Amino acid sequence: MKKNYISIALVLALTASTLCTSCIGSFTLTNKLLTWNQSIDSKFINELVFFAMWIVPVYEVSALADVIVLNSIEFWSGDNPVSSTGSKEIEGQNGRYLVECDVDGYTITNQDNGEIVRLDFDKSNQTWSVVSGDEKYPLMTFVDNTHVKMISPDGNMITVEASQAGAWAYQQLVTGNLTAQR
Repeated sequence: MKKNYISIALVLALTASTLCTSCIGSFTLTNKLLTWNQSIDSKFINELVFFAMWIVPVYEVSALADVIVLNSIEFWSGDNPVSSTGSKEIEGQNGRYLVECDVDGYTITNQDNGEIVRLDFDKSNQTWSVVSGDEKYPLMTFVDNTHVKMISPDGNMITVEASQAGAWAYQQLVTGNLTAQR
C-alpha cells in the first residue's frame, strides 16, 4: 500500500512541476558561454576549459549576471541584451551596466563605478583570460595540438595533455584540491 502512495505522490509532483512552471529567463549569457565551450573541437580541451572556468568562477559569474540583471531585463522588456549584438545599457538594482558584444566576447561595464569584466581571447599568444579591472587572469593557453597550459588551483599555469588521461588528471587535481579546502 505504501508503494502506491509513493507512486501517486511522484506522479502528482511531476505533473505539478510541468503545469506550474514560471518564466525564469533564458540565461542567454550562460548558455552562450556553454555553447562556446561545447564548440571546441577536442573533447579533452573542452573538459579542461570547463574545469578552468570552474576554478576561476566564470560560469558562476555569468549565471549570477543572468539571474540578477539580464533575466530581469528580459522579463520586463521582453528582450535580453546579450542576445543582440552591439551594446545595450541596463538599469539594474545594483547600478547601471553597459553590455558590449563583439567577435571576441562580451564586455560588461558597471557605469556607476567603471568596473569592467571581460572574457577575452588573445590570438597572438592563444590565451583565454578573464579580465576584471586592471587584473587579467589567464585560464588556458594552447601550447600545441596536444597540450594546453591550464590554471591550477594555486593560481600557477601547468601543462596538461589534451587527452582523456590529461583531462582526468586535471579533474583530479581540481576536485581533490577543492575537497581538501572544505
